[in-house]
Amino acid sequence: MSVSGEIIGAVLILIGAIFSLISAIGNVRLPDVYTRSHAASKSSTLGVLCALVGTLLYFLISDGFFSIRLILGIFFVFLTAPVAAHVICRAAYRNQVPLAEQSVQDELKDYYRENEIVEVEDKAELVNTQAK
Repeated sequence: MSVSGEIIGAVLILIGAIFSLISAIGNVRLPDVYTRSHAASKSSTLGVLCALVGTLLYFLISDGFFSIRLILGIFFVFLTAPVAAHVICRAAYRNQVPLAEQSVQDELKDYYRENEIVEVEDKAELVNTQAK
């Protein structure tokens, strides 16, 4: 076994564990669903990716074994975790879950107010056309 492969793998796995710990602390300490989702998606994604890359490099350098399963795991975590966090935050915002009191600005409020009127008009037109 190569000592360099073990060191590189161990360092990346340790970095991944630290990021995952930061994510867990953020989920406990942050005030609302939006900031918690940010902590969960960003740091836990980075933590899992570091751990998987460390495992991949360890086996690649030490044993010469390349795992397509680890590559697929990296790809799917990188693809799905941020998208899932975005969808959860969007659903929370549309269901009017309040922001934390410390929040300074709500940039989406005006956008949804303008487009809510359009959505209501579109629904009214749809009902009128179905009634005819």
